[in-house]
Amino acid sequence: MDANEIHTPVLLDRCVELLAPALTGPAPVLVDATLGMGGHSEAFLERFPHLHLIGLDRDRDALGIAGARLARFGDRVTLVHTVYDGIADAVASTGRAAVDGILFDLGVSSLQLDEADRGFAYSKDAPLDMRMDQTRGVTAADVVATYSEGELRRIFERYGEEKLAGRYARAIIAAREDAAIERSGRLVEILVAATPAAAQRAGHPAKRVFQALRIEVNAELAALGRAIPAAMGILPVGGRIVVMSYQSLEDRLVKQAFAEASASTAPAGLPVELPEHAPRFRLLVKGAERASDAEMAVNPRATPVRLRAAERVRAIRGEVS
Repeated sequence: MDANEIHTPVLLDRCVELLAPALTGPAPVLVDATLGMGGHSEAFLERFPHLHLIGLDRDRDALGIAGARLARFGDRVTLVHTVYDGIADAVASTGRAAVDGILFDLGVSSLQLDEADRGFAYSKDAPLDMRMDQTRGVTAADVVATYSEGELRRIFERYGEEKLAGRYARAIIAAREDAAIERSGRLVEILVAATPAAAQRAGHPAKRVFQALRIEVNAELAALGRAIPAAMGILPVGGRIVVMSYQSLEDRLVKQAFAEASASTAPAGLPVELPEHAPRFRLLVKGAERASDAEMAVNPRATPVRLRAAERVRAIRGEVS
């Protein structure tokens, strides 16, 4: 597999522009917390010749592909098999307490979408797996087979923001009484059959359900809720973090974490803001940035991206300085 042919890094130049000021020291360190096939990491290693890259991924296939792609950089690269909420431990395992820059490119990777047997894509019939780390955990087929109607409805509503969650949950319960739902193709057939014609014109019936199952199987939002504060906690003053999200639930968590870190903690009505109440971070972009029309035309997977970035401006006790 040629990673260069199947993976075009999203908002690459903008990521480099935002993180570059933090990577100007004699031996800067960047964590790519969602390494994937290494497209972003490769570009940073090329553009910053003294950079050390710590790449994290829970997907062993991705680590293998990225490792081969980045092998030419030798000992400037450290790869760690972990979920991104293990970022602090991963950095500590390299003998460091802090890093200069951190990049998150969230969501399902090009590798996972393009490898049919992973079960992530509703457009391809495959075993209903959806695990980003295929060495552990329950599969989407397990979820579909064992969750109650109420539990299925809950995850479809919460993680897929699906208006027909109840209808889909009932359809799955009824269908699995006849035969186990073990392939993505059969699940798609069930969802399509349960969708009113008018709703089908609004988009593919399986899109939000597959998103919800993927998030549930991989506990993505829970991990992200832990990962962003942990990442911000290992940035020194001047350190920067860039996060790219691909759906509203991810972006909402990132927005909330950044808003809290960039707000004053001074009590209302205090005439002078004391230093200990000053914001810990400053936002580097206004709101969430989108890909340009030109990039979306060339790389359709950039269409839903929302980019947010922040810089550490004040250290606090218990975090790096």
